[in-house]
Amino acid sequence: MSAVISLLRPQQWLKNGFVLIGLIFSHGWADSTLVFGVGVGFVAFCLASSAVYVLNDYHDRSADAAHPRKRYRPIASGQVGLAAARALIALLACAALALPLACGQWAVALAVAGYLVLNVAYTLRLKHKVLVDVFCIAAGFMLRLACGTYAVGIMPSRWMLLCSFMLTLFLGFAKRRAEIVSLPDGALAAQDGTRIVLRHYSPQLLDNLVAITASASLLTYGLYTVDAETAALHGTEHLVITLPIVTFGVFRYLHLLYKGGSGEEPGRDLLADNQIRMAVLTWVAAVVLLVGI
Repeated sequence: MSAVISLLRPQQWLKNGFVLIGLIFSHGWADSTLVFGVGVGFVAFCLASSAVYVLNDYHDRSADAAHPRKRYRPIASGQVGLAAARALIALLACAALALPLACGQWAVALAVAGYLVLNVAYTLRLKHKVLVDVFCIAAGFMLRLACGTYAVGIMPSRWMLLCSFMLTLFLGFAKRRAEIVSLPDGALAAQDGTRIVLRHYSPQLLDNLVAITASASLLTYGLYTVDAETAALHGTEHLVITLPIVTFGVFRYLHLLYKGGSGEEPGRDLLADNQIRMAVLTWVAAVVLLVGI
């Protein structure tokens, strides 16, 4: 059972918090119907993302078995059999679609279906295409955001969309940089289970991409906080006060990426670092106080 739980990667469910953004910024947390709809979306994406993780490990089991760390993953190590893995993929994917359909959440079901299709294509082919791989990751987050906003019946702000897109690109390129610098000398050229796409990146290129997307993330978030539509929606012009908190969080993540050897597992890194956890909690508290309960 512990091997199955590890295979599902529940620590990565933090990424599905993007589904909750619509609820927070629509002032819908007091409406039980909206909370229920977004909750259904969150659970559905947790099931769908776990199905994708199992599929990825199943598909890459041979390459993972030759990797110094990934060989300990449940499927690559033989702790979870192939038949059990296939059954788990089918069960999780069906449950992810059945849950919103049973609750009448058709928009959520459509977003989950799009996420599953995208990630099947990513696992089978697109993850080997330079740049396309990270854009696919970003698209998965945008589907989460769309799911959460449409579940509460609002259209996401254009600045929120741009900020979320840039932020997910930033995390994606940071992940690729952490992966490529952690490889031993000669690993990229060897047929040892290394990500094929890493052969088309370089630390210099990724440094530039990380810098560009980090800057764009902060810029678009700042523009979101001072946008007139944002002020009208939330009844406050002071959301810009949260910009220093977000800036600190991004800079702290960059510090961990370049000095702490983090970045390969963004979900784990965000949970593990005390300063980032405090920044997130402070940001949430500030937003709640500013927009009102």
